Amino acid sequence: MKEFWDERYSSEEYIYGKEANSFLKQELKKLEKGKILFPCEGEGRNSVFASKIGWISYGFDQSHIAKQKAENLAKENNVEIDYKVGNVEEIEYPENYFDAIAYIYSHFPSENKKNYFKKLNSYLKINGYVIFECFSKKHLEYNSKNPSVGGPRDLDLLFSIDEIKEYFDNFNFIYLNEEEIELKEGNFHNGIGMVIRFVGKKMF
Repeated sequence: MKEFWDERYSSEEYIYGKEANSFLKQELKKLEKGKILFPCEGEGRNSVFASKIGWISYGFDQSHIAKQKAENLAKENNVEIDYKVGNVEEIEYPENYFDAIAYIYSHFPSENKKNYFKKLNSYLKINGYVIFECFSKKHLEYNSKNPSVGGPRDLDLLFSIDEIKEYFDNFNFIYLNEEEIELKEGNFHNGIGMVIRFVGKKMF
């Protein structure tokens, strides 16, 4: 997958745009600022936004090219981000370190999902928050009609409400919904899609 993402990010343009995800922007402004982690952060649009509004932003991705573009975007916006290169198995942070984690289109193979979320959520403080927007299993139908909307074409990489409740069983769900939205994020997230969005607070 590293090669896939290196190739995708190799264009000069920011393939998902430079603007942060709209759900993230809406929800992050409601929380008290602190340290936030962005898994699968790509070209940096979300971590840069968080830094601009006063958060201390951390992110990681498999792609060195993504990191370079993210750091360029941070420089362009006169902010700093802490960005590592690696996958979930390789990345390490202190437990109970972050005040928030933002999973914005963080799609993992089905055999790894549960363990990956368990590991990443261990880095979140008790009473810390998760903001989550990823494609639902129903999105495959939307993708088949309009490939420009993007998203994985493998059902196992997509999410259901029941999966979210399983993977985040130690969270209080402030908001949890499967909904149809219009995406306008660069050239690879364009059109109507089906996503799962939630905001949760870690209880234990």
